[in-house]
Amino acid sequence: MRDKFGREMKTLRLSVTDRCDLKCRYCMPEEGVAWLGKSELLTLEEKIRMVETLVELGIDRVKITGGEPLLYPRLAELVERLSRLSLNDLSLTTNGTRLEPLARPLKKAGLKRVTVSVDSLDGERFKAITRGGSLKKVWKGLMAAEEAGLTPLKINCVVLKENQEDVVELARLTLEHPWEIRFIEYMPVTASVRLERSEGVPPREVRRTIEEALGALEPVASYAHAPSTDYRFPKAPGKIGFISSVSDSFCSRCDRLRLSADGFLKLCMAHADGLALKPLLQEGAPPEVLKERILGAVYHKPEGHAFWFTTPAPGEAMSRIGG
Repeated sequence: MRDKFGREMKTLRLSVTDRCDLKCRYCMPEEGVAWLGKSELLTLEEKIRMVETLVELGIDRVKITGGEPLLYPRLAELVERLSRLSLNDLSLTTNGTRLEPLARPLKKAGLKRVTVSVDSLDGERFKAITRGGSLKKVWKGLMAAEEAGLTPLKINCVVLKENQEDVVELARLTLEHPWEIRFIEYMPVTASVRLERSEGVPPREVRRTIEEALGALEPVASYAHAPSTDYRFPKAPGKIGFISSVSDSFCSRCDRLRLSADGFLKLCMAHADGLALKPLLQEGAPPEVLKERILGAVYHKPEGHAFWFTTPAPGEAMSRIGG
């Protein structure tokens, strides 16, 4: 399954819900978000069918997203059924608020690892960025995930001016834990959340701050199509990744597709291009027709984004795109 630029699609981000129990400043507006109705969402069986079809076309890595995927009531069942497919990786990204009681059941169902969003190690700053989140609750979720074996554990931090001073302490975690801390450049994806460009902090500046405080980083190998460029401190058990989505685009090595909770196959998070699959499922389209339509859409995947120079999708919160 390749696009016209020769990129082979291997990774799927599967959004299971557009709902979230937090409203992070860089992701969602504080109010006015219209959640999708139940009838608009893919059913469990439709989700399974679409993933099965995409796996048959070459997808071998699935990351479950939301919104907040731990709000999806049939998550463990979904994980168990996806774990039967021929996948090299089955992971989940979460805000961690509900992770503590669910870590073991998800591991038992077949989930391999989790990525947790932690934008600050200061409780009050974390609460402000997430608009009400509890760092203590998320930290308990992290510990539960590690104990359950949902590893290697990854932590995502979107770096803004307001949490820039937290990057050193987050990086320091890799000296003590076999975790991967990933610093993400703010991406102006949607019109519903459009922070000023000056609020984001370029990864090169984040790296300089970390190295001035903790010493030089050395490069390490990672998955060839991963969005992050990875490093570690000498002899440290953990890794540090920088995702430079805007200042140093990785579009040329992109291998991912996104399937939204309402069944839209999104080809690039920065473009509206894609294919509405739910109507095809409701019409009873046979497997060969689904595959033909998907291959046709993927072939036209955009070459890359231009975040600050194109008009973002109107009204669509990042939570609906799936990160």
